[in-house]
Formats: sequence, C-alpha cells, structure tokens
Amino acid sequence: MANIIGVRFKKPGKIYFFDPDGIKIEKGKNVIVETSMGKEFGEVVIPNRIFPDEKLEKPLKKIIRVATQKDEKHHEENKKKEQEALKICNKKIKEHKLNMTLTDVEYKFDRSKLLFFFTAEGRIDFRDLVKDLASIFKTRIELRQIGVRDEVRKLRRKRNVWQGAMLLFFFK
Repeated sequence: MANIIGVRFKKPGKIYFFDPDGIKIEKGKNVIVETSMGKEFGEVVIPNRIFPDEKLEKPLKKIIRVATQKDEKHHEENKKKEQEALKICNKKIKEHKLNMTLTDVEYKFDRSKLLFFFTAEGRIDFRDLVKDLASIFKTRIELRQIGVRDEVRKLRRKRNVWQGAMLLFFFK
C-alpha cells in the first residue's frame, strides 16, 4: 500500500499520482511536482489516500513542495505570457504563410520550454517559425500537431470556463 495524492494540471484533464513525501495535503491546494516534462504547477484533486501498490505505476515521483504565494504568482505570470505568445506566434504564422491553426500555448512552470499546439491538414515545415520563436522568447520551443479530437476537447474546456464566468457575472 502506498500513500498518494492525485494532481491535475489542467481542467478538465487527466489526474496523475504522486508521492506526497509524508506531507498531508488537502484537496484544492496547489503543488509543484517534477514530471517527465520538467517542473509543473498543479492542483491536488485527490488528497492523501492509501492506494494498492499493484494499481500504481511505480516508482511514483515525489512532490517538490506545496506551492507558495510566489509560485502561484509565477503561475499567473506564465498564463499572461502564454496569451502574449499566442498573439506573437499567430502573427509569425501569417508572416511565414503557413497553413496551420494555433490552438493553445503552454509554458512549463520554470519557463524552460514553450509549447505551441496547432492543427493542420497535412505536414508543415515550420523550422523557420521555430527559429523565429526561439529568438523572440529565448527558450526551447516545441510545436505539436494535435488532432481534431484534441482541438474539440480544448475548445470545450475554454467554453466551460467562459460559461462559468458568465454565470458568476449574471448572479452577482
């Protein structure tokens, strides 16, 4: 039996299990964890729970820490920078006359990498675009082509967030 917490990085999104390293963490708390993609900021959606070893992929990675106010501010800054990056990348896509549609941008927590998600009908030669983006953002750039299903999932997530904001506005 192992003590685990469940962490989600995006809403809606997959829940990943981590070793809380002896720390009791409540649902709704934010944490910094190490993933295969680097350091990530996530929300605890399953608080400390004992889980059978045979149902887990071992070894579990440990949390780095419970997020501080500084971490939360950094995460918010990353979200703002993602919006800027979206605008800049769309401008560069037009300049390079590429037949692709940018759907999402994601900064890694430590800003070691900037991911751009896009859809396109076929293969796209975006090497010059990557060079331009790397010179602007001064970090590793990764472009990932996603399928139609992935795009629909992202659009639903954004629509649900927008509808929730409208409901809050309406009932104030």
